[in-house]
Amino acid sequence: MLDMFFNPQSVAVIGASRDETKLGYGILKNIIDYGYPGRIYPINPKADEILGLPCYPSVTAVPDPVELVVIVVPNQYVAGTLRECGEKGVKGAIIITAGFREAGREGARMEHELLDIAAEYGIRLVGPNCLGIIDTLKPMNASFAVGMPQKGSIAFMSQSGALCTAILDWALAENIGFSRFVSLGNKADVNEIDLLEAWEDDTTSRVIISYMEGLPDGQRFMEVARRVTRKIPVIAVKSGKTAAGSRAVSSHTGSLAGSEAAYDAAFRQSGVLRANSIEELFDYSLAFAYQPLLKGENIAVVTNAGGPGIMATDALETAGLHLASLDKATIDFLRERLPAAANVYNPIDVLGDALADRYAVAIEAALKDPNVNGVLVILTPQVRTEIEKTAELVGKMSGSYDKPILGVFMGEAKVRAGAKILNSYQVPNYSFPERAVGALRAMLEHHRWLQRPPLQVKTFDVNKGQVRELFARARSENRLALGDAEARDVMQAYGIRIPTSELAKTADEAVQIARSIGYPVVMKIASPDILHKSDIGGVRVNVRDDDQVRDTFDILVYRAQRYMPDAQIWGVLVQQMVAKGREVIIGMSRDPQFGPLLMFGLGGIYVEVLKDVTFRVPPISEQEAHEMISEIRSYRLLRGVRGQKPADLEAVADVLLRVAQLVADFPEIAEMDINPLMVDEVGSGAIAVDMRFILSS
Repeated sequence: MLDMFFNPQSVAVIGASRDETKLGYGILKNIIDYGYPGRIYPINPKADEILGLPCYPSVTAVPDPVELVVIVVPNQYVAGTLRECGEKGVKGAIIITAGFREAGREGARMEHELLDIAAEYGIRLVGPNCLGIIDTLKPMNASFAVGMPQKGSIAFMSQSGALCTAILDWALAENIGFSRFVSLGNKADVNEIDLLEAWEDDTTSRVIISYMEGLPDGQRFMEVARRVTRKIPVIAVKSGKTAAGSRAVSSHTGSLAGSEAAYDAAFRQSGVLRANSIEELFDYSLAFAYQPLLKGENIAVVTNAGGPGIMATDALETAGLHLASLDKATIDFLRERLPAAANVYNPIDVLGDALADRYAVAIEAALKDPNVNGVLVILTPQVRTEIEKTAELVGKMSGSYDKPILGVFMGEAKVRAGAKILNSYQVPNYSFPERAVGALRAMLEHHRWLQRPPLQVKTFDVNKGQVRELFARARSENRLALGDAEARDVMQAYGIRIPTSELAKTADEAVQIARSIGYPVVMKIASPDILHKSDIGGVRVNVRDDDQVRDTFDILVYRAQRYMPDAQIWGVLVQQMVAKGREVIIGMSRDPQFGPLLMFGLGGIYVEVLKDVTFRVPPISEQEAHEMISEIRSYRLLRGVRGQKPADLEAVADVLLRVAQLVADFPEIAEMDINPLMVDEVGSGAIAVDMRFILSS
């Protein structure tokens, strides 16, 4: 799909230079020096020859077809140059030049012009404002990076060119190989989604890694990533974890949500592993690139030092992994062959005087054990430690079993040679146990993702027409907020239970309604302009007789008129009192990248105090609805504690699924809350007691 960038038959460098200080010189030299096998055409009207190649005044002057161009001319000339490329029939353009959208309004206009030209001629663009592309398989280094990574199985994409250069330098120092290395720059055209699709069936890459600052289409990203991650692991670092994505909102969901919550949910739902740092990104990627996938949570630790073994144990338990319980045959085997002082259980401590042969006994026993899914080999440099010899045997063993082996050769000066040997055998080495365990956890997460069934969305028979009419009426009255009665009608249209209630316009009407419902009742001020009624004393519970109803009606109206004199008052809602049950909240706010962001948590006042909530991006499956419920820290309160019966979590999941369908059906819902959703014991169902809806402007 993007073969013009990764397998071009010919490349032209427009802006090639004889000046060694210019990017046009460095890019051309990289293409030549690193063995690009196709035809190369320098383009410069002021030169006849550059680096031994004949030079052409323009791309249209090249006598042969040109498939890919690298453009490195001043930004004011890029549009004209790109049009010439279109006339020549060029299929792909890497635009190195900066000074476009990142530079301000005029730069954004110029970038838009490039897109128009590209669309007119059917040219795909990488950049502008990028480092370029490196493909070790072709090979082709169409970038101004210093050096060329060795051939490997990691495909890397980055929005930051500067980060690319730093990572490339690190890779060169550590002999880490890449299959493809792409700097996306401004992503005017080709973006992360395009590259995921292009690399989906790339058998030369074992893992795709990405540094991203934002996504152009979150829903499309999730759709593609769900498919790609079934074939190849995808690991991403997303920068910008601050409140930059937050905005003024009036619902609980909106105030608790943010771009980070959306990215976390979207990555999880699409099988993308999220790394919290560049260090983690490469810790994870090396494990995937080098070793077979971890297929279980039981890990054996082989160590020559007790302290690091304990560190590894703690890290495993924290990460949700476990020390494997060794088979009796394994324990007996180790007891016969290791010194009496050695620990033959797990961690297997071969003692500080262990030579390579003792490590070999322990590692092979662990790998053969049917209860072991993966092995950590910890080595600390001691007087008798055979660092390089031990690394050799670990490397040789790693290719003999379908289980991951990760090295933890701790230290620097003494163990560096051993670490290099491990890398030559494609055994990743980590400086500390915690980093190795993090990589194992990522591998297990991916394994579990592969075991999940594909997304299956349950849909309900609902009354969309009723909701459409309600929204249209609110907009016709220049309102973005729905009143209580309207919100209740939305709930009913989507099959969500609500308490019996009716709007009273006078105190006498309120009495009649209360008698019909049955005491005690709840009374709430009814106004589309008052969203948080309790803030102004606009809610009264446990109203027990006619006199209290009349008094409460007058008090609620008085408070509303006093504290919000411009609010439209419809009357007072008289509602059945739902006394029993636990309070949870279900809500939604719109994320700029991913659209609706569904929230679940403990409800009532607790959501504001504890902020114990989880998020998902609709559509969601029944499994994901139940996972939302179980992920909150206070889940045990819903499961029942100290003799309390479990809450009806099936009913809660049902409401989550119905709300997910509602907000997907109506993108004009900007924010909504059901708070509280009252849920009692199993079989009793759930009732939406109070709800709010805000429409987009």
